[in-house]
Amino acid sequence: MDKIDKALNQLIFKEKERIRNVIKALQLGRFNNLDIKKLKGFRDIFRVRKGELRIVYQLLGKNIIILKIDRRKEDTYKF
Repeated sequence: MDKIDKALNQLIFKEKERIRNVIKALQLGRFNNLDIKKLKGFRDIFRVRKGELRIVYQLLGKNIIILKIDRRKEDTYKF
């Protein structure tokens, strides 16, 4: 089981639905309603904030790679 599956299994149903909706929006290129910020020190890594949940992803061309899904805490942005 990879890190993303493990993180999703720890979330409640409502949170999983929010995450699914955010990922679908990212895949479809609907960035305007999302709270997205570029992470400092990285050229192509961003985070989406949805409540206290954070989705950290990397853009490689048109591909989106989910790096981490986590609640906001001190080590959220450490890889």
